[in-house]
This record gives sequence, C-alpha cells and structure tokens, in this order.
Amino acid sequence: MFNSLSERLSKTLQSMGKKARLTEDNIASTLKEVRKALLEADVALPVVKQFVSQVRTRALGREVRASLTPGQQFLKVVQSELEAVLGGPSESLNLAQRPPAIVLLAGLQGAGKTTTAAKLAKFLTNREKKKVLLVSVDVYRPAAMEQLATLGAQIEVDVFPSTPDQNPVALAQAALQKAESAAYDVLLVDTAGRLGIDEDMMKEISGLHQALNPVETLFVVDAMTGQDAANTAKAFSDVLPLTGVILTKADGDARGGAALSVKTITGQPIKFMGVGETVDGLEAFHPDRLASRILGMGDIMGLIEEAEQKLDKEKAEKVAKKVLKGKGFDLEDFRDQLQQMRNMGGMKALLEKMPGMGQMGAQMQNQVDEKQFVRMEAVINSMTPIERRDPEVINGSRKQRIAAGSGTDVQEVNKVLKQHKQMSKMMKKVGKKGGMQKMMRGISGMMPPGGMPRL
Repeated sequence: MFNSLSERLSKTLQSMGKKARLTEDNIASTLKEVRKALLEADVALPVVKQFVSQVRTRALGREVRASLTPGQQFLKVVQSELEAVLGGPSESLNLAQRPPAIVLLAGLQGAGKTTTAAKLAKFLTNREKKKVLLVSVDVYRPAAMEQLATLGAQIEVDVFPSTPDQNPVALAQAALQKAESAAYDVLLVDTAGRLGIDEDMMKEISGLHQALNPVETLFVVDAMTGQDAANTAKAFSDVLPLTGVILTKADGDARGGAALSVKTITGQPIKFMGVGETVDGLEAFHPDRLASRILGMGDIMGLIEEAEQKLDKEKAEKVAKKVLKGKGFDLEDFRDQLQQMRNMGGMKALLEKMPGMGQMGAQMQNQVDEKQFVRMEAVINSMTPIERRDPEVINGSRKQRIAAGSGTDVQEVNKVLKQHKQMSKMMKKVGKKGGMQKMMRGISGMMPPGGMPRL
C-alpha cells in the first residue's frame, strides 16, 4: 500500500529536509510536486487542496522559520498534516457500555463485509478478550449466511443461525435476545449489500439501525476503488449515522487514495484496515503510524504488535538459545524462520515497516518472488530428519530424491542449502564479540547490487 506515493514523497521531501533556509519559491516548488503525487494517488481534489494549503500556511509561519533546522521542521509539518488528513488520533471501537454492545456492518456487495465480520470477530476475541456472537441478516444471499457460518466455525466464534425466509429486523432482534440471555459482550451484525446504492437497501439498513440502536455503525468499503470509496462512504453517511469506516483489501491498494480521502469527505474515522485473505488480516488503524510509513519512516510499533500476535515465541527462544550456546542452526531452524516470516506477511511486508526501508520493500516486490519461501519449505519438508539436522550428508542421489519429493529440481535444492549455509554462518557470528555488526555486514552483502538504498 502507498508504494508509489511513498516513493514520490520520499524523493520530493528528501532534499527539503536538508535545507538550512526555506524560501517561498522552494516551498512552492516542493508543494507542487506533493500535490501532483497526491492526485496521482487518487486522493480527492478537495482533500489535496486542503492539505497543501495547511502545509503552506504552517511552512511560511514562525513555527518553521524560527527553527534552527527549518528543513527538518518542514518535514514534521508535512507528517503532522498527513496524520490530520488520515484522521488524527486513532479511534478504537466504543464498547464501554452494558453488554451486549451492538456493532452493525454496512456496505455495498463485494466490499468484503462477511469476511470482515469474521476478521473483526476474531480481532475482538483475541485482542479485546470479548465474547462475540455473529449474525448475518443478508436474507437475499444465502451464500453469505453459509459463508459466515463456515468462517465462524473456523475462528471458533458463535454464529446465530439464520435462514433466507426470515425478516432481517426480526432475525437481528432474535440474535440480540440470544446475546443478552447468553451474556455475550458483542453482537456483530452483517447486513445485506447491493451492487450500488439504492433506496430499498438504505431503507432496510435504516430500519435495522432504528431497531437495534447499535453503539457502532461501521461502513465497510473496498480500498481498491480509490476516490470512489470515499464518495460511497459519504453517500452512506448522509442517511446512516456512521461511527467509522473499515477499509478492505488495503494491501491491494497501491495508491492509497481511499485512506487519504475518507476522513475528510465523510467526517468519520477509519477504524480498521483489512489486509490479506486470512481471518487474521485486520489491523487497527493508526493515522500516525500510517503517515510515518507513507513518508518512509517505518512503523516500529506496528511491527512489534504484529510480532507479539503472530510469532511463535517458544520457537524463537529455542533458536536464540541454540545460537548463543554455539549449537548451530540446522535446516529445521531455518524452516521455522521461513514460516515465521510468512506469518508476518513476507519479506516485503516486514521491510515496509522498518524505518528507512519502505523503498526496499517496493524493490523486493520486483526482485523477490514471495512464493520462493513456499518452495524452500517444500524442499526442507522433503528431507529426512537426519538430513535436516546434518545437511552435510546430502549427496547427489539424495538431492534428486528431495527435488522429486518437493516438486522442484536439484538446482532449487542446491539454492536452499546455500542459503541455509549463509544464514548459519551469520548466526554463528551473533554470539561472538561484535557479532551483530558482523552479521549486518553479511546481510548487506546478500542484498541486491548497490546494497540498501539511501532514502
């Protein structure tokens, strides 16, 4: 997400950050490039105008001119205004009320409401420790009800049974009674959608809202529709008292126009972003962190939170102890590291959240086939336990057997063995004096020509 915008803004603002003196001319030329970059990212024109105007006013004011490092202060102004456009302080769900707290999801058909309902249920169950009841009132699409039931079983969250012959309002009220009697903390209601905005849909959702009086009414919208996402959200907010927005398919939105337009156009904050197809793929929306990522400054807090949720701490500690005791780093350890990396979204996703590494992530998209990690795992899985623990025993005939078992070729097997050997050498250096510095030099030697780009 934001790859092209981040690249443009990083290049444009890099030279400004080094300037010891700012003038109206260099501010104007920089903001012209910023404006162009935002418009190319499909950000709504009124939002671009407001953003550029705010930055210009502050850049020409005493705040920047009186600074000993005006160039750096200008970058701070840009980051601050970018955070404001994205929504200011992050806003979580308002669940502090007598249970069950009712959360209503609205949106067009195809935006991913049903999948998002399951993702949000899992988020609330795992992160907020809430007891959640799901219900689908999309009586026009039996597949949606079946899908929610399947997803509910997958994430181990209860789903209220529903059938297409029921009235949506009566169905929602029955689910509410169940939630009250069984002491659920949250009732999550997945509503019906249409291919476009129409009067019948709005009338039905308004009726549901009136009957349930939800504490949160969230509009679910596909981020890949860009500026149209913000305009559709505005149409819903005109007839429904929305409390927030969930952007789905955010990882497929390379430009980022929706995220940068929604708050200004609707007046409602983005509360979550859907990323990936798995039920774990929902992130709380933090404007400050996203602004930092857009400007190439990374998102360390997001990386830490993701690591806490997705990494297997026992495996990580086991490998760390082995390395520190000098017991080596075998292929089973290597496979565990590959799996952990995939759980974190792959190399590109990790680099995008590292400070100063955003462009490296964009380069990785072109230079690294993330599917290679799957192939590498397949190669390691085709080895015997003895071969994984002692790769030195792997001769030519064993390589042929491993290649056949993993659906690859001997060249692929050799590549895995070589990469493991390089990683093993670096791991040995960690436990020694100055080991971390030596390991980082080793990593830089494995990078593409030119090493890590300067941002």
